[in-house]
Amino acid sequence: MELTAFVVAALFVILIPGPNVLVIVSTSLVHGRWRGLQTVAGTSTAMILQLLIAGVATQSLLQLAGVALEWLKWCGVAYLFYLGIRHLTDAAAPETTNALSAAGSFSRGFWVSLTNPKTILFFSAFLPQFVSDATNYGYAIALLSLIFWLLAVVLDSGYALFASAIQQRLRRPAFTRGARRVAGGFYIGASALLALSHQRQ
Repeated sequence: MELTAFVVAALFVILIPGPNVLVIVSTSLVHGRWRGLQTVAGTSTAMILQLLIAGVATQSLLQLAGVALEWLKWCGVAYLFYLGIRHLTDAAAPETTNALSAAGSFSRGFWVSLTNPKTILFFSAFLPQFVSDATNYGYAIALLSLIFWLLAVVLDSGYALFASAIQQRLRRPAFTRGARRVAGGFYIGASALLALSHQRQ
C-alpha cells in the first residue's frame, strides 16, 4: 500500500471545503462548539456507512444504483436549501429562533453527509488506487477507510473548533444575526455545489 501518498492525497481532499465542512462551520458559527462537534459526529457516522458501501460495492452495482443515488443527491440539495432559507429567516428575527438540540445538530450533519452520493462514488474510485497487487484487498481497503475516516474526524473537528472560537469572541446580537446570514449563504452554496456535482464527475 502507498500509505504516505494516500495520507497526503486524503488530507488534500478533506481540506477542500464541501457540504460537510460548510454545515460544520455554519453550525459552529451560530450555535457554538458543542453543537459543531455534534455535527461532526453526524457527518462522521454517515461517512462510516459511505465507506462500507464503497468498500463492498462493485462498480457495476454502483452503476445499477445510479438512479437511486441521483434521487438521494436531490434530497440533499433540497435539505441544504431548506437549511439556508431557515437561517436567513432566523437572521431577520433571531429572538424567535429556537436553540438547536444535540440530536438536531447530529442529524443535520448525518443527513447532509449521507445525501451526498458523490462521496460513495469518490471512495469507490479513490481508495483502490492505493492498493498494491501484493496486498490483501479487503484488509487494505479497510485500513485505508479507517485512516481516511480518522483524518476527516480530526480535520472536521478543527473546522468546528475554529469557527466556534470566532463565535465565542464575538457574542453580540449583531454578530449572531450576521452569522446566521453567513450560515444561510453557506447552506445555499453547498446546495448549489451538490446540485452541480454531476457536471464534474
